[in-house]
Amino acid sequence: MASSIPANVVDSKSHTIAMHDDTLKRDVQNPILFECAWEVANKVGGIYTVIKTKVPVTMQTYGDRYTLIGPLIYKTAPMEVETQEPTDPALVATLQSMRAQGVKCLYGRWLIEGAPRVLLFDTGSQYHRLDEWKADLWNLAGIPSPPNDHETNETIVFGYLVAWFLGEYVAHKAHTAVVAHFHEWQAGLAIPLARKRHIDVTTVFTTHATLLGRYLCAGSVDFYNNLSYFDVDHEAGKRGIYHRYCIERAAAHCADVFTTVSGITAWESEHLLKRKPDGVLPNGLNVVKFQAMHEFQNLHATSKEKINEFIRGHFYGHYDFDLENTIYMFTAGRYEYRNKGVDMFIESLARLNHRLQQSQSKTTVVAFIIMPAATNSYTVEALKGQAVMKQLRDTVTEVQARVGARLFEHAARFHGEGRTEVAPEDLLSAEDQVLLKRRIFALKRHTLPPIVTHNMADDSNDPILNQLRRVRLFNTPGDRVKVIFHPEFLNSNNPILGLDYEEFVRGCHLGVFPSYYEPWGYTPAECTVMGIPSVTTNLSGFGCFMEDSIHNPSDEGIYIIDRRTTSIDESVTALTNSMFDFVKKTRRQRINQRNRVERLSPLLDWKNIGLEYEKARMLALRRAYPDAFIGLDEDNGEDVEWGFGEFPVSVQASPKLRISGLATPGDLGTLTEEMQRLETSDYKGHWSRTGEDEEDGYPFPLVMKVRSRASSVMSGASTPGGGAFKSLSEYDLQKADAALSQVNGVSTASAIA
Repeated sequence: MASSIPANVVDSKSHTIAMHDDTLKRDVQNPILFECAWEVANKVGGIYTVIKTKVPVTMQTYGDRYTLIGPLIYKTAPMEVETQEPTDPALVATLQSMRAQGVKCLYGRWLIEGAPRVLLFDTGSQYHRLDEWKADLWNLAGIPSPPNDHETNETIVFGYLVAWFLGEYVAHKAHTAVVAHFHEWQAGLAIPLARKRHIDVTTVFTTHATLLGRYLCAGSVDFYNNLSYFDVDHEAGKRGIYHRYCIERAAAHCADVFTTVSGITAWESEHLLKRKPDGVLPNGLNVVKFQAMHEFQNLHATSKEKINEFIRGHFYGHYDFDLENTIYMFTAGRYEYRNKGVDMFIESLARLNHRLQQSQSKTTVVAFIIMPAATNSYTVEALKGQAVMKQLRDTVTEVQARVGARLFEHAARFHGEGRTEVAPEDLLSAEDQVLLKRRIFALKRHTLPPIVTHNMADDSNDPILNQLRRVRLFNTPGDRVKVIFHPEFLNSNNPILGLDYEEFVRGCHLGVFPSYYEPWGYTPAECTVMGIPSVTTNLSGFGCFMEDSIHNPSDEGIYIIDRRTTSIDESVTALTNSMFDFVKKTRRQRINQRNRVERLSPLLDWKNIGLEYEKARMLALRRAYPDAFIGLDEDNGEDVEWGFGEFPVSVQASPKLRISGLATPGDLGTLTEEMQRLETSDYKGHWSRTGEDEEDGYPFPLVMKVRSRASSVMSGASTPGGGAFKSLSEYDLQKADAALSQVNGVSTASAIA
């Protein structure tokens, strides 16, 4: 095995074992934190937002003891990172050693709020070691790796580089505890490598969505009702992702603390990854509170007027409804027709249209679907609508200026005693009337307003368009529900709908996200922060989080649809009822509800949620170095809880938080710690919470409770429950390796050999 690993890494392993007595001296009160993710300074998906927005609160806690680790992408790195030289002697020595062996890397400051230190590794500089490292990975953990999977190849090289770096660094930084926090499987390979090499680093692994879960849901299976029955190895192999699944599962099992982003993902991870998570770390946002409550209401009015301008153009020739009595709803996200619940949204819109027609409602609903898809160009009708409306506005502005000048002249001129009346024909000339008639006649058209703003690349097979046609939502004059499918992300340079996404959300009245598979759900969270009511489900992480955090979420403008215990038809009916009830609200009721929604934003603020990340790291340190915490706190062996900050005194008692009856992560059995089979009978999902089962869910916030020290190993061991050893022997390490190898399908004899 030594031949497959750079010499310095082997040395660091030997150094760690030989210098085990020094681990007792590691400072756990001021640890070094490395946070590793594939999306550090590399925007690919939602994890980039998580990492980027969390930086300010992490920097407040760690300062220059915090470093982010990611891949070096030459296309974006020069715009994202300001190059600097490291000042930490241990880091300087580590990077010098690695560079001497051909590793290319970039160190500096990430140019975002907080300006954290960042270290980016060029995976291409070590591709010549790829085959060697693949063989080592198979011998070490029994994880296969096919030759032509580029993403997995990148993951392997990146994981080995990170493990190499951590091994070097902890050898040089011998008296300070090091915590390494990894996000997702692309960054997680370093965890089993560090564990097998006994690198004295404390690890936390957070999965934002399981690989197998995404693939299974994309295949239209009854995912949640069959979750406990899936043959995970067979399902992963059938979909060609077995090697990726092995990496993800190894990272989950080898981490000191394993977390997910929501309760629903925790339940999924327990069955698919076969380890019960130690806690939930929800995603947050940087919340900007306004000085006065009416300020965000003013932003809503300003953004809504911009949407009104688009609507006038899009529906030209059929603009026969009152915009003051129009409700804007929307759904947005990746084009995952079933996972994002678009099928359910469209069916509910058709039922809502029927109910509004039956009740003879005068309210109009305009529903936007914002999801990027393959397109060729904007439709001619969509462009023409905005053009003719611009011509009309320019003409009216021109006529208005002339009428104003004539009115002023008439008022200023003396017309004799008692003559003050102004005749309309004196103000609006025949030329002006002809010009206005030409513009009005240009608004006539004999086709219906389009339901899509772009020419689709595959119009006849597009699922959204086909369902809109099937339920006959064609934007006819008799429809009370109008539909606009915009298959492109929004930006202010858009010639049709020229708003940024944030502006668009602020201008809408309701966000609808009836997702079937949504590990967290940033879209409803963003709505909440901006004071916009939203609809979500109890199968989304955000929905479970809100259901567990506040009483009666619907009273606060968070409508949670049950998609777990009811049929599809019942779920669609519930969504239709929620939207119909919202449409019936008066303008004053909607304003009041936006105020109530905006008050929930502290729940999603990183200033509060960031504490959960810190507790996860502290839990990892307590498990790795239990003796170092003896005498540090007066609550010896007691729970240490953190709750959300209090609401300002000026705010009413509602919303009522319910953060109580929490389980203890230190008491959750895992394969890593107990080497026993999972028993899931003690877990009940968040969708059926009652007074009896509130304590059986996954813990949020994390509650700190250390296992009894009599059964804990001494400092430096990363697995509690090993017995009352004075120190770890080589035989103990071999036994741990053998047990871990058995989990990964490798025989005990070959693992010890």
